[in-house]
Amino acid sequence: MALDDSRYFAAPHDDTMEEALLGGIILSPDTLGEIVSHINEDDFYQPKNKVVFQACEELYREGNKTDVNLVADKLRNEGRLDEAGGMDRLLELVEKGVIGGYAVRYADILKRESLLRKVVDTGQKITEMGLTGQSEQAEDVVNRAQSAVFALGDDRSTQHLISLQSSIDEASQLISNLQSGNMKRGLSTGFSELDKLTNGLQPGQLVIVAGRPAMGKSTLAMDFARHAALHERSDEFPDGIPTAYFSLEMGHVELTERLLSAESNVPLAVLLNPAAGNAGRPDDRDWSAIERTRDAFSRSTLMFDDSASMSLMEIRAACRSMAAKSRLGLVVIDYLQLLSSTQQVESRQQEVSEFSRSLKLLAKELDVPVIALSQLNRGPEQRQDKKPQLSDLRESGSIEQDADMVLLVHRPDQYDPDDRPGEADIIVAKNRNGKTGTVTLTFEGDRSRFSEPAADAQQI
Repeated sequence: MALDDSRYFAAPHDDTMEEALLGGIILSPDTLGEIVSHINEDDFYQPKNKVVFQACEELYREGNKTDVNLVADKLRNEGRLDEAGGMDRLLELVEKGVIGGYAVRYADILKRESLLRKVVDTGQKITEMGLTGQSEQAEDVVNRAQSAVFALGDDRSTQHLISLQSSIDEASQLISNLQSGNMKRGLSTGFSELDKLTNGLQPGQLVIVAGRPAMGKSTLAMDFARHAALHERSDEFPDGIPTAYFSLEMGHVELTERLLSAESNVPLAVLLNPAAGNAGRPDDRDWSAIERTRDAFSRSTLMFDDSASMSLMEIRAACRSMAAKSRLGLVVIDYLQLLSSTQQVESRQQEVSEFSRSLKLLAKELDVPVIALSQLNRGPEQRQDKKPQLSDLRESGSIEQDADMVLLVHRPDQYDPDDRPGEADIIVAKNRNGKTGTVTLTFEGDRSRFSEPAADAQQI
């Protein structure tokens, strides 16, 4: 005989939170990007709420924005608008909507309620086993009851566990491919010596590019992004590696001007100051190079976001949206200390530490390299050789700890014009999966790029 749980209690749920969360999702598509890894449709108790969540999630997966009209239109086309409660109910949800940092908290509460319902359901099933199992061996009933209890934790505790046998098979295949030359490990930086030292930019890595102001850290990060988007190819991305560049310091037009100069080999002053005499007027060869570069840019997979006061939540949502459409291979954030937080924190150091930890988790979640730029404190100025060190990272703490790789940019001629003019040291100060060391590049400030020091080095 089955027990009717409605005679004894209502299953754990919270209709108010479900409605507030759905309203927030309809109000802001970024909200779904924040919570999509926390909950799914089965975590909603009310069937009509499940229907609304399904519609929003499908729009998100398709890369579309969500608003009340788009959600209603999708439900109407699927013949499910009445099942969701109609247009009036969707408007009511929007009025109750919660966004920002509260959305994740609400999602976690709904997940907890969902798990508690599973506990109740499992307890009911075990009770039924005891009441109807008189014809079975007691040990068999106990075994079935234990299996039901263990199944409660399967999704939460074992879905990410990988056996050593499975892992060694995968690692052996990777080593075999590397040794035979059939596989290049990591995304190339565009600089051969740096690739040799680092094995390239690995999926899931958090790479910190740090330096004092005017050392060229933004230029180096842009070189990485430019090479990935315009010159790297793979079976998955035959037109270049889809790259998201989040700039909190420069606008997208300024970034594009620098890219155009770096890629076309036409000095930035020539592009931007045609009235500056002979040096400032492009010749026919320059125009040809510019047109070729413009054509290459038209097929580029590089995307900018230069939104003011950008929050980490917004960056995560944008990256997840791109990844959901299988269009993301590299993320660059310029720079860490300019990010804004949506949460209350006790200190700036704690806030930056939270940023670095979250970016590392984002890199692992999306399985792409995430490059974050960071300022250094004034430590190098206090040393005779002016060389930066890991300890110079501003609001250091967990930045150094969370990073898989730290690249410090050092240009001696910034302190003494006669000290190795035009040369730059890229100091690999931390490399969790390889060696540390220093690679020397040439800084071409007039073209907003770094290049290989050899005279015959190919352009990246």
